[in-house]
Amino acid sequence: MDAVRLIGQSRAALAQSRAALDILVEAWQAQALAQAIGGQLAVSGPPELRGEARGLSEVGGRGCGVFEGPALRAGGLGFTGGQPPDIRPRAAQLSEVSDTRGALTGLGGLLGEVGIALVGVACATDEEGLYWQCIEGIDAADESSDRVRGMLRRLTVREQDRMRSAARDSATEPS
Repeated sequence: MDAVRLIGQSRAALAQSRAALDILVEAWQAQALAQAIGGQLAVSGPPELRGEARGLSEVGGRGCGVFEGPALRAGGLGFTGGQPPDIRPRAAQLSEVSDTRGALTGLGGLLGEVGIALVGVACATDEEGLYWQCIEGIDAADESSDRVRGMLRRLTVREQDRMRSAARDSATEPS
């Protein structure tokens, strides 16, 4: 499935999440998606994005780890560590990133929404473990967002360079 479509599904699922557990699961899903998109772009994306895409994949992987293990158990949410039970990463369905700019723009929006949702959970909880897990999740979403913004800046520079080159070429062509 295309990245833009998966991001849309993730945004819709996050918007429908009301319980802390649902929001944490969607935050985990978003980080898994960032990891998968970063990995896909690192292999087959525009050459000037590949280094930053590898970084996004690594950050997304670390972000997934925020929502696993002892912190979730400490939050009293019933996870036993590792991947949450009966939750399959939406990111496993990623088959392509056909619109790089659209995917990165959507992913940036999703990560921002995840951060806001996690702030809400952190402010509403009395459980210290859940609170700190949300804080770490906010940091992970912010770091992933930074990578996405860096990649979008690189795309903009590439497009501007192409337009300048095309304008220069058309100005030098004989009439």
